[in-house]
Amino acid sequence: MLSKGTGLGRRIPKPWLLAAYGVAVVLLLIAPMFLSDFRLNLLSKFLAFAILALGLDLLWGYTGILSLGQGVFFGVGAYSMAMYLKLEATGGKLPDFMSWSGIDKLPAFWAPFGSFGFALAAAIALPALLAFALGWFTFRNRVRGVYFTILTQALVIIAVTLFVGQQGYTGGTNGITSFKTVLGFSLSDPNVKTALYYITAAVLIGSFVLCRWLVSTRLARVLEAIRDGENRVRFFGYDPAVFQSFAFALSGAFAGLAGVLFVFHVGIISPSMMGIVPSIEMVLWVAAGGRGTLIGAVVGTLALNWSKSLISEAYPDGWLIFLGALFIVVVVFLPRGLVGLFGSAVDFIRRRGKRHDRIPYRPVVPEGERQL
Repeated sequence: MLSKGTGLGRRIPKPWLLAAYGVAVVLLLIAPMFLSDFRLNLLSKFLAFAILALGLDLLWGYTGILSLGQGVFFGVGAYSMAMYLKLEATGGKLPDFMSWSGIDKLPAFWAPFGSFGFALAAAIALPALLAFALGWFTFRNRVRGVYFTILTQALVIIAVTLFVGQQGYTGGTNGITSFKTVLGFSLSDPNVKTALYYITAAVLIGSFVLCRWLVSTRLARVLEAIRDGENRVRFFGYDPAVFQSFAFALSGAFAGLAGVLFVFHVGIISPSMMGIVPSIEMVLWVAAGGRGTLIGAVVGTLALNWSKSLISEAYPDGWLIFLGALFIVVVVFLPRGLVGLFGSAVDFIRRRGKRHDRIPYRPVVPEGERQL
């Protein structure tokens, strides 16, 4: 079942819910059979985004912490893997953008990223550690609400400025690109692309199962209690800062993992992908799907990104207008998102069914027979 806050798990019978999950898994498995290479690559990218949305939903939907800095953690994870891919493409030699910047020796902090295992571990650990450190100092000082949200926006500005300014080490505004292989397999090979798609789908399913397990534990009850009344939790003897920092670090780890998969499918990472606008879009994915409902984070991510792709193809200048209008609609009319709307529809149908069941059956008797 889903979050207690939405009640969706109680509204839909469990067999139907399990059947819906099964259909979703089957669709993911057969997607390569009916999607073109271009559309399959788009779906792979959106599935990576959905992993990030799951972490953000744990942070915002269950803990009540709104972060507009998830793009930073996403970018750190993507850059970590991009460094490995760049070194593999150059055979361990100096990347081209470094030589253009006058650097003649591979920096010491780049050298460990020549190992795939180290790059993968760093892509998950570095965002998590960064998020935990930021969360620990802010939550310990009881910085929360809109002030924390503004602080995360400041983190985005600092990170983007730093990555753009250090062109010799990060590629500047162009970022890191021109990847050819991963572990010796060509990234342009259709079979490799299909394999990476299945890996991304498997990671998303595994992440969803992990999150479902987390929200069924006592930890989730504490996080929800912090969301609904932080001072009350403190009076019960818990330290909210510890749980808030953990949730923030976990969301950072999910964002870093999403960045790794994103680089495999897109083949580039630049500071523009970790800016304020992408971070706001990430929040909108969760809001549109329904925060506090893990499936809502996935549904919202896929729905909005497919809409963005289709609308931008037909109307290149209309996507931002649509995005702004959608934000207004979600905030004003759909505070529980698409999943909440679906749950309300199920409630309405069930109430109507019960209402009809309570109406007693009264046969129609002709007027003449009534007198008799």
